[in-house]
Amino acid sequence: MKYLKLFLLLVIVISCKEEKKEENLMTKAKAIHKRVMTIDTHVDINVSNFTDSINYTQKLKSQVNLPNMEEGGLDVAYFIVYTGQGELTEEGYAKAYKNAMSKFEAIHRLTADIAPERIGLAVTSEEAREIYASGKKVAMIGVENAYSLGTDISRVKQFYDLGARYMSLSHNGHSQFCDSHTGEEDDVWLHNGVSDLGKEVIKEMNKWGLMIDVSHPSKKSMKDMIALSKAPIIASHSSARALCNHSRNLDDEQLQWLKENGGVVQTVAFSSYVNIEKDKKYKDELVKVIEVLAEEQKVELVARSEIRELKGTAQEEAIATYMRLSKEAKSQMGSSAEPVNVADFVNHIDYLVQKTGIDHVGISSDFDGGGGIEGWSDASETLNVTVELVKRGYTEAQIAQLWGGNLLRVLDKVAEVAKNMQAQEM
Repeated sequence: MKYLKLFLLLVIVISCKEEKKEENLMTKAKAIHKRVMTIDTHVDINVSNFTDSINYTQKLKSQVNLPNMEEGGLDVAYFIVYTGQGELTEEGYAKAYKNAMSKFEAIHRLTADIAPERIGLAVTSEEAREIYASGKKVAMIGVENAYSLGTDISRVKQFYDLGARYMSLSHNGHSQFCDSHTGEEDDVWLHNGVSDLGKEVIKEMNKWGLMIDVSHPSKKSMKDMIALSKAPIIASHSSARALCNHSRNLDDEQLQWLKENGGVVQTVAFSSYVNIEKDKKYKDELVKVIEVLAEEQKVELVARSEIRELKGTAQEEAIATYMRLSKEAKSQMGSSAEPVNVADFVNHIDYLVQKTGIDHVGISSDFDGGGGIEGWSDASETLNVTVELVKRGYTEAQIAQLWGGNLLRVLDKVAEVAKNMQAQEM
């Protein structure tokens, strides 16, 4: 009995120490998170959420909105002017351009009319820091897929003037400017890298100060872009291919190119790009439970792959239904399959830092575009990423670099190159 009491006392002491350790870690992480400016470089938007009656001042079903950003301490969001890849025709270009302009207008409406007292638009690192220091959230703009330029190179300057500070030359499908990573599926390529028109766009991007984003272009396209660009490049939302073999991730050779170029890879919290096997196993189990629940409740379920193709209210309702059933299904699932989580995500950060150094790694979510993992499922849970970084031993200075310092350094360098190029033409 005496030894049993001693054993129980020892267990209690160890448990108290562990609790104290966790408490101290959380206190430290919260303090760092509050002091560091956090930047997420990839947040998709739906223009239906930027109206007088429905907008980001409300806690919408979107993963990112002002209440979620404020709750989670996400300070800066690069809102994305995304255009899906269509036909390489004048009709296709016109439709894409109209779509792009509607998203630029939505972002400007948020910062100028809907909530200027809570969020401001920044186009430089200095402006981002000033808005952040004022206590407001910060909006910045990235363009996902230059397809919307059509063949009008002057639109590069127009997009820059509207606030865009990075742009990818393709998305899921070969564009008029370069091959996409999707060429790996069938080994069919359109340009074998960057096209002649793409080379002109790269010059214009350098001249005006848009960072070149290589997250969706093919490996050969990335190689061409680095050779052609006079400024560092970024991968706005990609992870390490060595840990997850997906064409959207960067392999070790690409990481070396990026390091030598002085660029930055923004690690993405997209579950199937973090751990494709774990994600598939979990989602297969989850879908089975969701389908059962939908049948029991006599609810029409739209497949996840089809939701993005819907428009307006139909898309909102489909997402809401799926999210509600998903939440219910998760509560019923056992431990046979675990979701991809923040620890899995930070494993990629660790690997990228190991391969490229702390100066070349950042963070992105791809929220509202398919991104999100257990523990960072929306902007309100942003603190959890910082907690995991503190747990892994990253210093406050390193965490500041990962959460945006590195990205802003590249933005400044790109702006410097643009200024010099413009001066040479005068």
